[in-house]
Amino acid sequence: MIIRTDFPYGTTHEDVRIPLPDGVELYARIWRPVTDEPVPALLEYLPYRLTDWTAPRDQQRHPWYAGHGYASVRVDVRGHGCSGGRPGDEYDARELADGVAVVEWLAAQPWCTGSVGMFGISWGGFNSLQIAALAPEPLKAVVTVCSTDDRYDNDVHYMGGSVLAVDMHAWAATMLAFSSRPPDPQFAGEDWRRMWLDRLEAVEPLVHTWLSHQTRDAYWRHGSVCEDYTAIGAAVLAVGGWHDPYRDTVLRLVEHLPPARVRGLIGPWSHQYPDRGLPPGPAIGFLQETLRWWDHWLKGADNGVMEEPLLRTWISDSHPPATVYEELPGRWVGEKSWPSASVIPVPYVFQGAPVDVASPQHTGLDAGRFFPFGNDADLPPDQREEDAKSACFEFPVGREEPVEILGRPSVTLRLRLDVPYGQVVARLCDVAPDGSSTLVTRGALNLSARRGRDRALPWPVGSYEDVTFELNGIGHAFAPGHRIRLAVSSAYWPWIWPRAGSEAGWTLDPAGSALTLPVRAGSAADGGIVFEAPEQAEPLGVVFPATLDEPRPERLVVRDVARGTWRLEVDPRYGGTRVYPDGLEYGEDAEEVYEIQDADALSARTFSRWRIRLHRPELGWDARVETRSEIRCDEGGFLTTNEVVCREGDEVVFHRTWERRLPRAAG
Repeated sequence: MIIRTDFPYGTTHEDVRIPLPDGVELYARIWRPVTDEPVPALLEYLPYRLTDWTAPRDQQRHPWYAGHGYASVRVDVRGHGCSGGRPGDEYDARELADGVAVVEWLAAQPWCTGSVGMFGISWGGFNSLQIAALAPEPLKAVVTVCSTDDRYDNDVHYMGGSVLAVDMHAWAATMLAFSSRPPDPQFAGEDWRRMWLDRLEAVEPLVHTWLSHQTRDAYWRHGSVCEDYTAIGAAVLAVGGWHDPYRDTVLRLVEHLPPARVRGLIGPWSHQYPDRGLPPGPAIGFLQETLRWWDHWLKGADNGVMEEPLLRTWISDSHPPATVYEELPGRWVGEKSWPSASVIPVPYVFQGAPVDVASPQHTGLDAGRFFPFGNDADLPPDQREEDAKSACFEFPVGREEPVEILGRPSVTLRLRLDVPYGQVVARLCDVAPDGSSTLVTRGALNLSARRGRDRALPWPVGSYEDVTFELNGIGHAFAPGHRIRLAVSSAYWPWIWPRAGSEAGWTLDPAGSALTLPVRAGSAADGGIVFEAPEQAEPLGVVFPATLDEPRPERLVVRDVARGTWRLEVDPRYGGTRVYPDGLEYGEDAEEVYEIQDADALSARTFSRWRIRLHRPELGWDARVETRSEIRCDEGGFLTTNEVVCREGDEVVFHRTWERRLPRAAG
């Protein structure tokens, strides 16, 4: 990593409050170049607290952009951090309208040329696209990283029409804790306590809403820009990683947006900005790459950025299974169009007699983390144990040439169910000559969603039907002498929440079943794709105090032999305890638990606990947030329990418990 200290411009920064039409003010930090000339503005708009939680990351990039001639602006969403108002749902209409107002406010400032760009990763990538679809006139360009165009079928709530147990729960629990944090009196002033208590009265566990919409309905269509790609008028640089769950959005955006104003970039990365150097690499000079985008679309520079291939992507070579890779072997390739003429769908037809598949309910414990962040236990380990609980179909790779794939594989399966509900999970693995099995990609289908995600149809008991679904996109080269393995299971906990009766599994008839791979030949756009080395501005200087406590394992599997229960204990490792240069001591500890019994879908249980402390010794300020969240199920629905306890010093200032029963209509 190159730490940049000299820039074309000197920089300055200030904290301001941006007024909204209803009188609420949003808290913002603005880094600007020292110049008398107006410059374009860049906006990153998040609920994650610019004064502490994202401050280290903000320091890496916002001053860097300011040093290159942009006003770079970080704004907290309404009801979060030191912004006024009350928190709402993800990407609700109010959040997006506020974002449009911020874009227009920035464009109207005397130091701004009137041209605005938006960027962000995850939440900030989502609302960049969503606000672009509202088409405020000043918004000319967007850089969206690890984001989605489809809030139902490519987000943290549902997967293939099934409840995504691991992140439906974990993300709802995280947002409950995050939304309960207080404003910081050093920035919010003496009104911080009133603001905190007011927003706590509005806090509602988001899982109540998410589990109330179990099919793709109007709730999920809101904010899903795939509903109307033509609404997006801004130029879009879409960026993802093959180890990020949102990567398919990049493929859809380069397919559906006009080629004259979209480019796609997919690396080997996890859910991180590509310059941060977190596993898996290689990292790239991402800030420099985005600067080319901004210079072209906001300053009119003729710098060749639109002469790059429509899609630049990494294709990994075969590699042994591991839960972390510093760098993956492979190479950069380019595609001038998408879908690409150099990618041909090739069917691999199954062979053999019908096979009954009733996977143990703990199948999936080796799935790895749904959101890899670059931690040591994020990625799936050797898949041989999972493969043993699945029906496997193998296809040898020739001895001379690799089989290179780019895009979304698909499977067609002929299934028979003797119960009305079930789910199917397909994993594509690269099997080495030593037998080790590396997960390449996967997909899932709730069989009641086989006719569309907007409906739930029971299976006609005792009948065969053909179902087809896609796996997540990937760029991978299966080495000569390896085997391509498709492993198909009827359970995948804790990713897929099973339904009562689904323990029975189903029968798969290989006749009429096939795997289709997007096999890629070479492209004329492959050569010459290079990136500069990653660089950032000087770090913030946050200190992580050493402790005598041994860290908990990131992912620990515990088996209770007597009860037949499997328990996955997760430490998400979001940040731990740190001390900021301004004196803030911020402590954070979270744990997640996922339990299930081998033969009982109704035993599924998720649990989370969060503890957060914000402490300013010089102000005598000590605020604490503790939350507990749990989801259980019975045959008819989901049972959720959530609790929030907030303290100022030793005084409990807020305590609320919610218990809800949410009928299971689909999911």
